[in-house]
Amino acid sequence: MARNLTTIGFDADDTLWQNERFFRLTQERFAALLKDYADGDHLHDRLLAAERRNLGHYGFGIKGFTLSMIETAIEVTDQQVPASVISELIAAGQEMLQHPIELLPHAREAVEEIAASHRVLLITKGDLLDQERKLAQSGLGDLFDGVEIVSAKTRTVYEDIFTRHGNGAAEAMMVGNSLRSDVKPAIEAGGWGVHVPHHLTWEVEHDEPPENAPRYRAIDDLGALASLVNEIG
Repeated sequence: MARNLTTIGFDADDTLWQNERFFRLTQERFAALLKDYADGDHLHDRLLAAERRNLGHYGFGIKGFTLSMIETAIEVTDQQVPASVISELIAAGQEMLQHPIELLPHAREAVEEIAASHRVLLITKGDLLDQERKLAQSGLGDLFDGVEIVSAKTRTVYEDIFTRHGNGAAEAMMVGNSLRSDVKPAIEAGGWGVHVPHHLTWEVEHDEPPENAPRYRAIDDLGALASLVNEIG
């Protein structure tokens, strides 16, 4: 019998494991280091602007975030930032790159259950070495039929991945916490997009849900994914 779904793609950060929480903790450390130069809200806005500005140079991930913190520190101090502060920011970035992985609720069970009946892919963006490290530490690596670490998630990227690893986007589903990166472009490619919200989402990933899209779904957590996949067929 023909099936509507043959391939399920999973986002990684803040879908399968914690990520944004560590960025927020580091931002608090950043604000504390520079409290004599600017208040927290101003620093947040300046850092976010630097991150947006630098995405085209550094891409997504901790290394680009660290460089954006350093750039912001130089800007808000009129190039007077102490070397000790720069050193602390570098150390903070290095600590983030070494932080143990914390799986989100139902992550392992969801991937295991789906992998028993469908082709499963990990599709994530960010720094290659860091994403490989997190996948290895997660203990989920052997469950995936393919892993794609990309610089951006767009309609054409999903079309390519689901064609190379499956039967095309029409028989594929993408599951993730970002409406902008995981859900909308997957639907635009012709697949299903499932939003699994995380209580912390980077502002750059904010977007409005595509409520009128027939292939859009939202679930509270990954514990509801297997039933949704079975329902679609």
